[in-house]
Amino acid sequence: MAVSRRVELDEESVERDLVRLVLTVVELLHQLMERQALRRVEQGDLSEDQEERIGTTLMLLERRMDELCARYDVGREELNLDLGLLGSLLPRDG
Repeated sequence: MAVSRRVELDEESVERDLVRLVLTVVELLHQLMERQALRRVEQGDLSEDQEERIGTTLMLLERRMDELCARYDVGREELNLDLGLLGSLLPRDG
């Protein structure tokens, strides 16, 4: 008897997994940008106007991420990929 090597994929799960992957990358970039902004603020590298714009941009990105997660029924905790022995992709606190 031949074993079927065909992978059964349904369109809905493929779309959801792709959305999860894209949102994970966006979340990773958001966290990296946030850390960089905090470092620059602590070092005094930014003007008050720049600090304000960066803060507003990060808050808008956070809000948009919440909207997209809700739209595609993806929990924020689902965005943290398990990398095996390396640990998780995103910090547990962020």
